[in-house]
Amino acid sequence: MKHFLIYTNTHKDKNLSTTGHIREYLETKGQRVTVWADESRWREKQGTDDREDVLQAVSGDVDCMVVLGGDGTVLQAARDARRLNIPIIGVNLGTLGYMTEIEPDGLEEALDRLIAGDYQQESRMMLKGTAFLPEGRTEEGWALNDIVISRSGSLQIIKFNIYVNGQFLHDYDADGVIVTTPTGSTGYNLSAGGPLVEPKAKLILVTPICPHTLNQRSIILSPEDVVDIEILQGREDRTQTVEANFDGRHVIPLRTGDRMRIVKSEKSTEFIQLNRVSFLEVLHKKMAD
Repeated sequence: MKHFLIYTNTHKDKNLSTTGHIREYLETKGQRVTVWADESRWREKQGTDDREDVLQAVSGDVDCMVVLGGDGTVLQAARDARRLNIPIIGVNLGTLGYMTEIEPDGLEEALDRLIAGDYQQESRMMLKGTAFLPEGRTEEGWALNDIVISRSGSLQIIKFNIYVNGQFLHDYDADGVIVTTPTGSTGYNLSAGGPLVEPKAKLILVTPICPHTLNQRSIILSPEDVVDIEILQGREDRTQTVEANFDGRHVIPLRTGDRMRIVKSEKSTEFIQLNRVSFLEVLHKKMAD
């Protein structure tokens, strides 16, 4: 590796001390470094407000993206860089850090290994969601973790149908539904009672949120399946207003009659792995902390 992009969450690294340390260390080793921290400056320089376009112009011939923050920052970086095919490694400045490989006290050793090529890469599947809206309009979003359809506004249950490959699966009365990748199984899906999945697996997991029934559980589907979620009328035939949330960042509003189609994305996220430990070992450590 010769060119590193440091992608910094400025709320986690407020004075850019860790960013500066990484930059200085890499440059003393003869590496090129680009820092993505002051997003507004880059947008002004490139003459566009589109995050992905700006990042694509900034990244150039980058070999590796070092992401400083927590899991949320890694998710945002993965969404922003989905067109770039740049491998990502995270530095944990957050709390649990399921998706961050490097802890601050092992930073320089990790950077040395990256420079030396002493690492492995692991591909993680992503999801693509397409909202079918009135007047033939569509809107798309991508997620590394999950796409969550939940209520918007008043505290009322949501009525929706789920279809798989065009075949009716079930109608739900629930607080919402989580459609997740294996990577996202340790997130909201876990809190909602869904199963944990080895992140290298290829599958789609559907978990209802607080379903108003005693026998609804998560459903595991193949990565080739097509999941359609249709928003129904609410109680007393009222129009429901909900939202589809992509990795907690991008939101698409939905109403009664709208439909969200979720499939495995043609794009994936490449993660750099330094530690040759199993998912179960990592899980045990995180849950014991």
